[in-house]
Amino acid sequence: MKWIFSLLFSCIAFNNIAQNLPEGFSYIQDLEPTIQQELRYCSHNNFTGVPVDGYEESVLITSTPTALALQKVQQELLQQGYSLKIFDAYRPQQAVNHFVRWAKDINDTIMKKQFYPAINKRYLFKLGYIATKSGHSRGSSVDLTIINHKTGEELDMGSPYDFFGKISHLNYQNLTQEQKNNRFLLQKMMKKHGFRPYINEWWHFTLRNEPFPKKYFNFPIK
Repeated sequence: MKWIFSLLFSCIAFNNIAQNLPEGFSYIQDLEPTIQQELRYCSHNNFTGVPVDGYEESVLITSTPTALALQKVQQELLQQGYSLKIFDAYRPQQAVNHFVRWAKDINDTIMKKQFYPAINKRYLFKLGYIATKSGHSRGSSVDLTIINHKTGEELDMGSPYDFFGKISHLNYQNLTQEQKNNRFLLQKMMKKHGFRPYINEWWHFTLRNEPFPKKYFNFPIK
């Protein structure tokens, strides 16, 4: 049944029909195929409950400097028995627009229990969880975690990816020592290789000196 769900509700990767990317962008898998992925917005398993506009295939795209920096992170993690797992990378503006439309529909709360149980949806803009622009659309931000390279099991970070709440903040202290250690490892590795974290999301990082700091792209993910 698992493969049926994947077929019905996930985008499919067809690297043989990859698009011509804008200059300065690369497919992550072309540079570092060992990085694992679970492109959540390409499926129903995200806070909107539906595949998001612009996510046509399950492929990871970033600016080329970002992909090269992630390659360095991955190679060091592999030596320790770990691997990166990426949930989101480049995000087209059309996807951000989809999020905005979803956030304005306060009656659509099908995924509230899983992703924002303690937050009233009408306050998602005010609290900074949804915005009209995203750093992901500049091509140098990624959402990711660390997994056991052999088993594929995600390290326990204290909260799931894309969980809206204080438990996902970097300064949240009510965690087990193991969870704190796992978050520290992720932050340490990403910072070492040129990324800066986002205080409200333990999984979100942006490349320092990103190549397109003021440009928001809208080409689809395919």
